[in-house]
Parts: sequence; C-alpha cells; structure tokens
Amino acid sequence: MAKATFAAGCFWGVEATFRQLPGVSSTLVGYTGGSLENPTYKDVCTDTTGHAEAVEVEYDPAKLSYDKLLEVFWENHDPTQLNRQGPDFGKQYRSAIFFHDAEQEAAAKASKEALEKSRHYSKPIMTQIVPAVKFYEAEDYHQQYLEKRGLASCHIK
Repeated sequence: MAKATFAAGCFWGVEATFRQLPGVSSTLVGYTGGSLENPTYKDVCTDTTGHAEAVEVEYDPAKLSYDKLLEVFWENHDPTQLNRQGPDFGKQYRSAIFFHDAEQEAAAKASKEALEKSRHYSKPIMTQIVPAVKFYEAEDYHQQYLEKRGLASCHIK
C-alpha cells in the first residue's frame, strides 16, 4: 500500500471523491501543514493555525497509479482559487499536494506543469506542492461525513 495526501477545499467532498476509486483501500480526513499540534476543527476554522483540511488516501499502486490520483485531484476542484473553494474561504481550504517521496514530488510538479501548459485555466494555478508533514486525524464525525448521510457530493466546481 502507498499513501497520498491532498487538500482541495472542504475535506468531506474530497474524501468522497477519492473513496470511490477502485484501488483506494481507505481514506482519512484531517489537518496538515500548520503549526499547532493536535488541532481541532474549531482551531483550524480560526484560520490562524496554517492547517489545510486534507485527505490521506491509502491505495494499492498495483491497481491505481499516483498519476490517476493526481488526475482526479485536478479534475475535482478549482486550483486557481487562492485559499478558497466555492463559498468556503481561508487557508484551510487551500489547494495543496503533500508529497510523501521524491517520486510523488516529481509527478505532482509534472502534472501541474502540464496543466499550466494546457491553458485549461485562464488564471494561474495556485496549488502548493509541499512535503507531507504531520497529519492530524479530524474528529470522528468528519470521517466519511457525506457517506454517513447518504450524500454523494458537496462539491461546487
């Protein structure tokens, strides 16, 4: 198994999107990229901790490639928005790829560059590509939030 970590706005919809992919064995929503240890949702919502709402994806690379995960990441949010997605705004809603090794870093940078060259977006891509750091699991009620409520998605693209 391998691990990938993405931030693309509210983690509920991001998690639901990745959970549907064949080859994903588990997902976990949480907070990463900030300065406060053991942050809570309330802490992160103050927009002062620096954390992003993120999803840790555990997947089988024999069944699902990291490149496919990147493709799904780019397709399911607007990477040109700085610190926001739809009606949600603040650093916790930023677009970011948290790479776990040099191969993921190279793949993420190459995919971002290809997307920029494609001119699919008229505005610059604001997605951060940064090393994965400590990931703090979100409260239980956030895990598989949409699935528990019988909802397919909450994404606005």
